[in-house]
Amino acid sequence: MAMQRRRQRGPAQDVAEEQPYEDSVIQIYRSAKVVRGGRRFGFEALVVVGDRNGQVGLGYGKANEVPLAVEKGIAEARKTMFPVKLFESRTIPHSVIGRCGASKVVMVPASAGTGVIAGKKLSPLLELAGINDVLTKAYGSTAPKNLLKAGVDALQKLRTAEEINKLRGVQVG
Repeated sequence: MAMQRRRQRGPAQDVAEEQPYEDSVIQIYRSAKVVRGGRRFGFEALVVVGDRNGQVGLGYGKANEVPLAVEKGIAEARKTMFPVKLFESRTIPHSVIGRCGASKVVMVPASAGTGVIAGKKLSPLLELAGINDVLTKAYGSTAPKNLLKAGVDALQKLRTAEEINKLRGVQVG
């Protein structure tokens, strides 16, 4: 019966169901290896994947060609996807600090209509996570890899009020 339903749908609908995730290439890096005949170039891609509804992941792919590096980055980002705790108004439930290496990211919830106030490298992570209103500030190193890892660390530290009450053993109301 499932096969009949699948045949009734068009091919475009099947593709839309299989790929609910959007991806954003944050940065392409080029590295060179010097060999006897000259330089051999390699490429790395830093990619964020999300569904704009509370799921986001970060990936880093390396290859000899840019498209292959991007594909590998997307595949890794899908493997590392995690849920993000969102407040009803599509903001974060509380202030949070994320760290990675020399980078530090502070995220503060914002009122509805504020938008995503973040740097060029960090805003795709927040938008693909489904956050519409947030204020961020980056301290220390602004290297894209560590900045995004610090942003992921901050998003993973988010907790809802119910989770905090359960952890503390407090019953509300």
